[in-house]
Amino acid sequence: MANSAASSNLIKSETGDWELVIGLEVHAQVTSKAKLFSGAATKFGAEPNSQVSLVDAAMPGMLPVINKECLAQAVRTGLGLKAQVNLRSVFDRKNYFYPDLPQGYQISQFSQPIVGEGEVVLNMEGGETVRIGIERLHLEQDAGKSLHDQDPKSSYVDLNRSGVALMEIVSNPDIRSARQAQAYVTKIRSILRYLGTCDGNMEEGSLRADVNVSMRRPGAELGTRTEIKNINSIRFIGQAIEYESRRQIEVLEGGGEITQETRLFDTKTGQTRPMRSKEEAHDYRYFPDPDLLPVELSREFVDRLAEDLPELPDQKTDRFMADWGLDSYDVELLVAEKERADYFEEMVGGGAAPKQAANWLLNQHLGRVNKEGVAFEDAPVTAAANISILKMVDEGTISGKIAKELYDLVWETGDDPAKLVEERGLRQVTDTVAIEKVVDEIIAANPKQAGQVKAKPQTLGWFVGQVMQKTSGKANPQAVNAILREKLEIAED
Repeated sequence: MANSAASSNLIKSETGDWELVIGLEVHAQVTSKAKLFSGAATKFGAEPNSQVSLVDAAMPGMLPVINKECLAQAVRTGLGLKAQVNLRSVFDRKNYFYPDLPQGYQISQFSQPIVGEGEVVLNMEGGETVRIGIERLHLEQDAGKSLHDQDPKSSYVDLNRSGVALMEIVSNPDIRSARQAQAYVTKIRSILRYLGTCDGNMEEGSLRADVNVSMRRPGAELGTRTEIKNINSIRFIGQAIEYESRRQIEVLEGGGEITQETRLFDTKTGQTRPMRSKEEAHDYRYFPDPDLLPVELSREFVDRLAEDLPELPDQKTDRFMADWGLDSYDVELLVAEKERADYFEEMVGGGAAPKQAANWLLNQHLGRVNKEGVAFEDAPVTAAANISILKMVDEGTISGKIAKELYDLVWETGDDPAKLVEERGLRQVTDTVAIEKVVDEIIAANPKQAGQVKAKPQTLGWFVGQVMQKTSGKANPQAVNAILREKLEIAED
């Protein structure tokens, strides 16, 4: 499944070309009301240590009990990634010490994960299709959180996250650029959110990535990799890869060697820095957890989950393009977020023309959402309101310019668009007598431009702008154009 290195992805330097090789480990918090091995709650933002069971705190004699919903969520994710679901999987103990790991080991999966090989397809800008292989998906419990800023002399531990279920999705080293890495994580996040198996909230730590980076000459053996831990922003993933690849090239071209190590990305400096030497698998002394039996899933259980899967981004992309003739770029933007795709379908279902709805949603609506920094689902302008605005444009009730002003009014007031048009006198002027009067005034006030327009018909747009300005954007543009051409004796194009 590995990509052939496109020349555009090679990094050029004075000593020749370098190829960047990236593998990603995405840690996704499972959407579940309870933890992986206990009934403790998983709500974000709770008071420290308020969501901790005796199992999570590793009290003596406490035994883990598997959460069936977490197993089902992992299977759904595997199916969504077109991956092999293993009917038999085993939980292992991964042994290491950390202050916020109460047991002294993490319950994870090693040699027999719940999900095996799969694939994610990326549709990159420029029409490039990139296939990224998934090596595995395994379930594991999260650790707690160390707090170092609460006291000048002491560190505290919050165990609310201890035992929270995580899915670790491990890619093959198929990624060849920071851009591809960002697109991959974006696509994984989108799939998880469509499936409802992870909320994908990177700011809250529900989704984060470990990035493995190495450099090699094109076609050579894989180089020594470094792992950049716990990056919780797609933008930071790109920045970390860009910095780390340049750092490694400088080391290699200077005659040095890359040390296999774990590094951290400093978001303030935009640089990576060493954290610790990278452990190998044998350092963790994996062995099957004696307190947990192997997980045996029935084929019927997996098939039932497969039957209930929602339409996923790739399927929705194909349907939008086939049914409505939308271009691939617009469709990629529309289906990137489930809420956005649902909103678009509601607009089309309500009577808006697909291409017009896509253009309005992506430019006007999404543009305002991004400008205001609000979540898409929290935007105050409903799909029904946008349908009403576009319908009034189609009917000639308002102009395209007024439509944008009307949208802003709906955002600010929450009022019905049709009501605002009547209350604020926003109806388009279609009365040709009224428009003709304004045209005559503009021509009379600008005789020099009127005399030049025959020689330069392209300057007619200036007159159109003047009329629209004089009528506060309410004049019908087609009527304005026709009357101006008649008055200035300009033939139709």
